[in-house]
Amino acid sequence: MENINWKDLSFGYIKTDYNVRTYYKDGKWSEPEVTDSEYLNIHIAATALHYGQEAFEGMKAYRGKDNKIRLFRWKENARRLINSARGVIMAEVPEELFRDEIFKAVKLNEKYVPPYGSGASLYIRPLLFGSGAEVGVSPAKEYTFMVFVTPVGPYFKGGVKPVSMMICRDVDRAAPKGTGIFKVGGNYAASLRAIVKARDENYANVIFLDAKEKKYIDECGPANFFAIKGNTYITPKSETILRSITNKSLVEIAENMGMKVERRPVHLDELPGFDEVGACGTAAVISPIGKIFDPGTNQVFEYCKDGNPGKVQMKLYNKLTAIQVGDEPDIFNWITVLD
Repeated sequence: MENINWKDLSFGYIKTDYNVRTYYKDGKWSEPEVTDSEYLNIHIAATALHYGQEAFEGMKAYRGKDNKIRLFRWKENARRLINSARGVIMAEVPEELFRDEIFKAVKLNEKYVPPYGSGASLYIRPLLFGSGAEVGVSPAKEYTFMVFVTPVGPYFKGGVKPVSMMICRDVDRAAPKGTGIFKVGGNYAASLRAIVKARDENYANVIFLDAKEKKYIDECGPANFFAIKGNTYITPKSETILRSITNKSLVEIAENMGMKVERRPVHLDELPGFDEVGACGTAAVISPIGKIFDPGTNQVFEYCKDGNPGKVQMKLYNKLTAIQVGDEPDIFNWITVLD
């Protein structure tokens, strides 16, 4: 293990010692196997390569002040992966197998879990894909499930900072009745044209609109959108939006804090009336949005005018991150402490 400067880690990939893999064949999963290889031996006709039979998860392990390692809501990730597998007709990974592989991957790479107080964490990437060979468009008969881990730094260096985003009308991330609700790679590939364009114009990311009417907010690039208005937490409800575990957790914290929660279609016309807006997901937890530019109408919506994140979303952020590292009691029963 190289000498890692934990406080200077980027949100990127660093090789760790081991990853864990298992294979589905003849209607059953094999026992997990451990390897130190970063590469896969994959058939040239694998359905993942040709027809996008692939799904993944993103989650983190944290080291607490007591030096214990904590996993956050892993069962939710396991259930979402099952839902994604159903969405693109893949073999489902049983919750017990999912648990065994992520626990094993974390324990084998325990020395890469960053120390408490560094702001860094161990990112966990479960990956499921069709590895069986098919030339015709049909589900594979064989699948591979693997878990690798890598230490990552905080998404925002030097503290949480507001970002600027641009509304996108000329690219659709997902269609109604499509795969938007599943965590599959194709959704992210479909978003890249818009995201690259936004970053080229110095915006952190894009805000996608509904594909049908272009009137309602869908997702913020690869993250869920939310807004604060008075004592209300508002987040879009749509059949094209990924069910974010971070967003779900923020909703529960908001309710516990006495806030009202509205999960409903969010019209563009509501943007001027929001007190705070943000994006949420595993990587950043919360990305406060300071400015939204709408190139279609040439309007600019400004929040965080003093340059600081909104007070309500920071209260939510601090509460969630404190639970994740064990600084606050886990009143929601979200945390699993590894032995």
